[in-house]
Amino acid sequence: MTVVARSASEDKDALRAALLGWYDAAARTLPWRAGPGSGTRTDPYRVWLSEVMLQQTTVPHATPYFLKFTERWPMVGDLAAAPDAELMAAWAGLGYYARARNLLACARAVASDHGGVFPDTEAGLRALPGVGAYTAAAVAAIAFDREANVVDGNVERVMARLSAVETPVPAARPELARLAGLLVTDQRPGDWAQALMDLGATVCRPKSPACLVCPVRDWCAGYASGAPERFPVKLKKADRPHRQGFAYVLRDGDGRVALVQRPAKGLLGGMMGLPTSDWGATPADSPPVEADWTDAGAIEHVFTHFSLTLSVRVATGQGEFVWTAEDAAAKALPTVFAKALTRGLA
Repeated sequence: MTVVARSASEDKDALRAALLGWYDAAARTLPWRAGPGSGTRTDPYRVWLSEVMLQQTTVPHATPYFLKFTERWPMVGDLAAAPDAELMAAWAGLGYYARARNLLACARAVASDHGGVFPDTEAGLRALPGVGAYTAAAVAAIAFDREANVVDGNVERVMARLSAVETPVPAARPELARLAGLLVTDQRPGDWAQALMDLGATVCRPKSPACLVCPVRDWCAGYASGAPERFPVKLKKADRPHRQGFAYVLRDGDGRVALVQRPAKGLLGGMMGLPTSDWGATPADSPPVEADWTDAGAIEHVFTHFSLTLSVRVATGQGEFVWTAEDAAAKALPTVFAKALTRGLA
């Protein structure tokens, strides 16, 4: 039997009613949400913090960080007053470390320029340091119930399937944003944004979409096609380049390990790390001090744009470093350095 999808644009009110009804019953319980029908507006600080953390990060991975941050810095003014090093150490393991620097810059701007109160419009939010179009729309909609078109990866996938968009991403993104915008109204815009996100995260999943329980299945051209998982159409990814390097675990014999602060700009900027060589095709083995360096094996790590093999060298010595207790050092390090340190201390 041929399945014919109803028109999402022509039957918008019915589609919205179906999705919002589903959201009212099945919304995820998340620590930064007030929840549908609670009558409580979500704290803009918590919305903003969660949205920054969730960029390129999953909900299960971001949640413990969010809870620790809000316990340690419960208000934006508290975060604004945090020393840079403390914030960067607390962020370790979340990746994309430029976000941490932008987080601090934004918190300080809100505290100093806005009296600790977030602007309540997309334009005002967009003027804050490090706040892009997506984050501004998300905070405006979720925290202030502004009519905003909030489009993340989950929403893009839902739109691509609803309209069976054949243009591959990323070229399709403007069209997917346009399609999402057609469904936005001034009725419950915050709940609408979160309903779309929840639908993409729990039902309209990248693989094995749960179409039989989808509240908007009747409007989905992807479902009607018989192959909803084909959307969004993606081009074959280019092979990720591979780099190599050396990481140096220098111990002082008293239970401490040498760390360095990386330059403010660039990969892992401003973070504490192990001394390393350059990372490239044929890096030179260039230890930070003269010592009896021994080979401790290697670790593998994958960044967004390249993969990395770090050969780990270990020695005992002294020098001008940030000396940190071995049992505490890994907690302050980005994942790649924590892995290298664990290898070196094994």
